[in-house]
Amino acid sequence: MTESESSRAQLVVASYHHHNTKAVARAMAAVLNASIVAPDSADPDTLAAADLIGFGSGIYHGKHHSSLLALAERLPESQGQRAFLFSTSGVYSEKKLVKDHRALRDLLTGKGYAIVDEFGCTGHDSYAFLKLIGGLNKERPNEEDLERARAFARNLVGKASGDKPAQHE
Repeated sequence: MTESESSRAQLVVASYHHHNTKAVARAMAAVLNASIVAPDSADPDTLAAADLIGFGSGIYHGKHHSSLLALAERLPESQGQRAFLFSTSGVYSEKKLVKDHRALRDLLTGKGYAIVDEFGCTGHDSYAFLKLIGGLNKERPNEEDLERARAFARNLVGKASGDKPAQHE
């Protein structure tokens, strides 16, 4: 993917509360020269014209935000359009990421999208009872997390040009 082609990247992001995922999306967008749009504002025709689409949100009850899942359900069939998933979560591990991303991954792959990779990191979480103690991970995502997001985006440039998609069970 050349620099001019990378400008055809689009990030669809649902980020509320502490804007953890928006911070990650901005870091990735700077590398990919991508625009960022909310799921409710995403135009399926604009997404269809993108060379690479990132879908991201915080994790709510073990999956991406409902607005992102609803968008994925409304998207037309794809012929292998390249996409990636990302998220922030109060508790992060690679194993949890695979599980948390499953619903969105299944919706998109079921419509013919090729998921080239997935990213996750810890984010500030003050949901439910955690609010009483000020939440967990108050300083996350931090600069180290954002640098990991930028490195992930740099790696996506090669994957978007035709490398084999990531495989998750």
